[in-house]
Order: sequence, then structure tokens, then C-alpha cells
Amino acid sequence: MSTQAKQQAVQPISGFEPYKEAPGEEYMGKPMRAHFTKVLNQWKKELMEGVDKTVDHMKDEAANFPDPADRASQEEEFALELRARDRERKLIKKIDKTLQLIEDEEYGWCESCGVEIGVKRLEARPTADMCVDCKTLAEIKEKQVGK
Repeated sequence: MSTQAKQQAVQPISGFEPYKEAPGEEYMGKPMRAHFTKVLNQWKKELMEGVDKTVDHMKDEAANFPDPADRASQEEEFALELRARDRERKLIKKIDKTLQLIEDEEYGWCESCGVEIGVKRLEARPTADMCVDCKTLAEIKEKQVGK
């Protein structure tokens, strides 16, 4: 994994400082929810800008190359971009779902066992809906089933 990819994996959204809990602060109180709302909205905005850039790029770069190899290379490039945008589209849906959880004051707790997910995990993956233990078990089960 490249250094840039590792940085994006740790903090997907640019320009945000990790949340610093005040001593004795309530988990998922109003300030914490406001922080994650801001983070998720910024992330969604960045993803939407990427979609716009892809559309513009594909319009600008679309050409009918006479050489089949050039045409195939361009089609492959476009296919990769579209696949990436499709993953981002799914991520935008997950961000919207997470923003709704924040609004409903249900964000930050594991959907499997109900324990706190934790601020550090949510900083790393703001759309996380399971604690580390439940997510690990789910991944093990997924590998065993072969999905």
C-alpha cells in the first residue's frame, strides 16, 4: 500500500483534526455528534466533487481512436473510473445512512452488540457501524462462507 493510500485509510477526509474529548464528556454528546456530522458532510462533498470530475474527464477525453489498441486502452481507463465511482456512490449512500443515525442519536454504538464503537475507530472509519470485535467476527464468518 502506498504512503498516500495509508494516509487516506487512516483519515479519509482532508482538513480535519481528530476529535478531542473533554474530561468527563458524555460519549456521543452534542459536540461529538456535531464533529462527526461535519466530517461526514465534508467527505460526501469531496466524493461528489470526484463524480463531477470524472464526468468532465470522460467528456473531455472521449475520442474515437482509429487504432483498436488505443480505443481499448481508453475504454479500460473509463471502466476503471466508473468502477471507482460506483464504489464511491455506495459509500455516499452509507454516509447518508450514517448522517441519519447521527440525527436519530443512534450513531456510535455497535449494531450487533450495542457497545460503544469508540471515537478512535469512528475517526478512522466514520461510517463504522460495528465495534472492532463484532466486525472481526463478521469478517471471519464471511471468509468461511466465501461471500
